[in-house]
Amino acid sequence: MRALEKLKEISVRKAQPTGEAYKLMDGGGLYLLVTATGSKLWRFNYRHQGKHKTLALGQYPDVGLADAREKHRAARKLLAAESDPGEARKAKAKALEAKHANILRAIAEEWLKGPHASKVTPGTVDSTRKLLWTNVMDGEIGSRPIADITAPELLAVVRKVEARGATYSAHKALQLCSQVWRYAIATGRAERDVTADLRGALNAYKVRHHPAITDPVRVGDLLRAIDGYSGSPLTVAAMKLAILTFVRPGELRHAKWSDIDLERAEWRYFVGKTRNTGVAELIVPLPRQAVAILESLRPLSGHLGYVFPGVRAKDKPMSENTVNAALRYLGFDGEEAVGHGFRATARTILDEVMGYPVHIIEQQLAHAVKDPNGRAYNRTAHLPQRREMMQKWADYLDELKAGAKVLNIKREAA
Repeated sequence: MRALEKLKEISVRKAQPTGEAYKLMDGGGLYLLVTATGSKLWRFNYRHQGKHKTLALGQYPDVGLADAREKHRAARKLLAAESDPGEARKAKAKALEAKHANILRAIAEEWLKGPHASKVTPGTVDSTRKLLWTNVMDGEIGSRPIADITAPELLAVVRKVEARGATYSAHKALQLCSQVWRYAIATGRAERDVTADLRGALNAYKVRHHPAITDPVRVGDLLRAIDGYSGSPLTVAAMKLAILTFVRPGELRHAKWSDIDLERAEWRYFVGKTRNTGVAELIVPLPRQAVAILESLRPLSGHLGYVFPGVRAKDKPMSENTVNAALRYLGFDGEEAVGHGFRATARTILDEVMGYPVHIIEQQLAHAVKDPNGRAYNRTAHLPQRREMMQKWADYLDELKAGAKVLNIKREAA
């Protein structure tokens, strides 16, 4: 051990490791600890209420000699006031942590990773985060304690979004903020939802439905065009399965082989935390045509996680623009057909042309459906009826593709 009455900056700078730790004393309990590996750490030894304690003051050169002495003086002042500088530091850190946990951005992140992620797909979580951060959280308001934010302040933020012509994003951001505020109330960090004061404060947003082909003859044109598409077999298969199963585009892109049982002709996809419980969020009965498509894909992606892997990164799903870009290539513009519109195609034809009960169709669309007593149906219910409907739907699509005049095969409601 080396001891110096008072250190000099040059002594600190030139201190070298010797193979074992040693101290360079500066007086009053302050010293520089030089470790065996050469790290230089400022330490302060003191006694409080009869106990020997050590306070870390930082690492050289980030904390120079003058800075270390200033921290040392501040710690000694606390001791003179009969306060423990180590406990004072812990209290300060705890207060900062609590303050950070109460800011809007941190609470929004908690909500995204917790309640929101337990109910939706990872892709939806990503899109929610992007919308919230772009329009609200990245601004100054995101770093404010949520309990301090007033309704007029939040309105000013979403009105800026509205002013740039993004009316939908403004309404959606406000809706998501309401969920964040309710989460803050539930976790004791806010007393009320200020978004409730903003109802009607934004210009009305006119809902624009996804373009969809609902004329059976035109559906036949689309199916023949897809058959003639010369692009990637994965893209062709994605378009065909999108029409056959009418699941949401994000669910199709994120489909995993581990969720598909071709022997049982079922695709069970899970959402968020339900994947760990083994409880299926939705069962999609696979008609024979869908099974055949998936069998043909096995040599292409069966050894990978995703049924539809990305072109560049095989560990990621197909791009969300792939199907829509293929539709544009086939001559179906964005005003006539998009991938999400296949759901409306199926919803309309299954109801108006094929005559299936609306609650069976809605259940297969994974919409919230209630029984006559107002109770929500389990999404795994009515499987035999849905299986029969999905096969009839696939057979009907084959007839449309062949050009058959099967334009009204309405059946009796089950």
